[in-house]
Amino acid sequence: MTNPARPGRGDAWTVDDLQALPEDNQVYEIFDGSLLVSPHADVFHGAVANRLRRILDRQAPAGLLVGQDIGVSAKRSSYFVPDLFVARESAMDRGGAALDPVDVLLVVEVISPSNAGRDLVLNRHEYAAAGIPRYWLVEPRKQTVTVLVNAPGGYREQVAMPAGEVYRSEQPFPLTLALADIF
Repeated sequence: MTNPARPGRGDAWTVDDLQALPEDNQVYEIFDGSLLVSPHADVFHGAVANRLRRILDRQAPAGLLVGQDIGVSAKRSSYFVPDLFVARESAMDRGGAALDPVDVLLVVEVISPSNAGRDLVLNRHEYAAAGIPRYWLVEPRKQTVTVLVNAPGGYREQVAMPAGEVYRSEQPFPLTLALADIF
């Protein structure tokens, strides 16, 4: 592998630096100016994420989009790519290198054994600090979905559902999710 483009020695990585990185089947994110590199998820992980996206897409009202493979950046020195998100369609139309957290109503991370700590701790903290109202943790191997709601002091668990449950909510839009349909 060739050396990816990087900022000057001692400089922090920014969202702008990501444009010069190779397309090499890695996921590039930034935390507080440091580059984080992860392999793309496995097939089972992708299947769960895509099934959930299809369900959310069918229920999303006009003006909201369910998306994948687009980063969220609260500041130029941090950038994360959630497995799924729900954002205002107007934000998508504005373009740019990343979504502004103010336009993101929900982020979803499908937990992988290789980066579970990042999703459970780092991303949870950063998404909450950025003000994203809801965070779902989907654990394919346990077949659970945990819904977190942003409150003073960070995300609080609203509900943890095992396989076989049906989740109904009015946020981020009226939806019904049968967990058996995603696992």
